[in-house]
Amino acid sequence: MTWVWILLVAALTIGGMLWLGKLPAAARPLAGAAIMLGLAGYALQGSPSLPGKPVAAPEEPEGFGEAITDQRQGMADRFGPAAQWLGMSDGFARMGNTEAAAKTLEGGLAKYPDNVDLWVGLGNALAAHGGGVMSPAAALAFDEAAKRDPSHPAPPFFAGLALAQGGDLNGAERVWSQLLARSPADAPWRPDLEMRLAQLRQALGPQLPAETPAAVPPADVPN
Repeated sequence: MTWVWILLVAALTIGGMLWLGKLPAAARPLAGAAIMLGLAGYALQGSPSLPGKPVAAPEEPEGFGEAITDQRQGMADRFGPAAQWLGMSDGFARMGNTEAAAKTLEGGLAKYPDNVDLWVGLGNALAAHGGGVMSPAAALAFDEAAKRDPSHPAPPFFAGLALAQGGDLNGAERVWSQLLARSPADAPWRPDLEMRLAQLRQALGPQLPAETPAAVPPADVPN
């Protein structure tokens, strides 16, 4: 039955090209050959008799190293001057072009040099461009963001995320602990931060106390 529909569509296509499209006579053999080639390819590779089997997209695992894309947990201005630059940068990042993502944000910073969201975005882009490792350039971008607004939660949050992705779990734990201590109880990012921090501490495991030097026995005092 599937082949009947395929042949019917092919016939309608040819008819449309001949009568409705007024295809020139010289081009008709080429058009017909193209349609026949398509049918031959489907005959070789298609499997219309097989039942449909939709495949669900695999769920991404959650963890302290997962990037945040859902409105940046309320940490970024979605409608301010940085929004369009962040949107374009995210588009390049999703395509795997991390260099273009970083350069896009550099262009935004040339216009808005004191925008915290753009500096944070640049830090994220530079970390992604470095393979997920906190590079000196990424650290500098996060520092510049923190200098412009020390109370903003995004610089320490994403700096900690970059540290965790790069394997510096102790550094990430220290930065996130400080952020959690000063985050309001009703902050929109606090539940996510608490979850990631708990996962991070679980990954670190029990920390051994620093070893104290063994006591040195007093020297014998001669009588």
